[in-house]
Amino acid sequence: MDYERIHTPVMLDRTVELLAPALEGDGAVLVDATLGMGGHTRAFLERFPNLTVIGLDRDTDALGIARERLAAFGDRARFVHTVYDGIAGAVRSEGFPEVQGVLFDLGVSSLQLDRAERGFAYSKDAPLDMRMDATRGRTAADVVAESSEDELRRIFLDYGEEKLAARYARAIVRARAEQPILRSAELVEIIQAATPVAIQRQGHPAKRVFQALRIEVNEELSVLERALPAALDALAVGGRLVSLAYQSLEDRIVKRVLQAASSSTAPAGLPMELPEHRPQFKLLVRGAELATEAEQADNPRAKPVRLRAAERVRRAS
Repeated sequence: MDYERIHTPVMLDRTVELLAPALEGDGAVLVDATLGMGGHTRAFLERFPNLTVIGLDRDTDALGIARERLAAFGDRARFVHTVYDGIAGAVRSEGFPEVQGVLFDLGVSSLQLDRAERGFAYSKDAPLDMRMDATRGRTAADVVAESSEDELRRIFLDYGEEKLAARYARAIVRARAEQPILRSAELVEIIQAATPVAIQRQGHPAKRVFQALRIEVNEELSVLERALPAALDALAVGGRLVSLAYQSLEDRIVKRVLQAASSSTAPAGLPMELPEHRPQFKLLVRGAELATEAEQADNPRAKPVRLRAAERVRRAS
């Protein structure tokens, strides 16, 4: 497989620019919390000759590819099979008390989308799986088969922001009573049949349902809620975190966590801010940055990205 063709790291230059001030010293450590096929990590290892990268991923296929692509960097590239909320344990297991950088490149990877057998893509028929770690956990077919109509409606509404959540949940429950829904094409057919023609013209009707099922199967939002505070806690003073989010639900979580970390904890009404109340982090970009128009044209997967970044300025006493 041509990994260079299917995987172009998103906002690579900007990511390097933001993390560079924290990674230029001897002995710097970067955690790539979503290693994937190692595109971002390879760029950092090439740019910073004294850098060590700890790459985390729950996908064993991705880890295998990354090990192969990064073999030339020897012990400077470390690999840990874990979900990214396991960042604290991964850093400790590699023998480091703290790190100088953390990168989150969130969402589904190019490898997962382009391998039809993984079942992530609504445009390709495959077993309805969607597990990022194919060695464990419930599949999307399990969720579709076992969830009540109310649970399906909640999943589609909360994780897909799907306006037709109730209609789709009802259609799925009706269809599975006749035969199991085991393949992505079967689910797409059910969704399309339940979608008014006028709405079908606005885009593929299965897009939000598949996003919602993927998030449910992989517990992506709850994992991110735990991972971000752990990542911030692992950063040394002067250390930096960069996050790339591709859908609004993830970006809202990143925004909320970084805003809280960069805000004063002084109680309202105090005449002055005491040192212990000063923020431990500062934001490095205003709001969320987008990929340039040129990058969006060259790499369609960069179109929805929202970049946020922060730097640790002090530790609590």
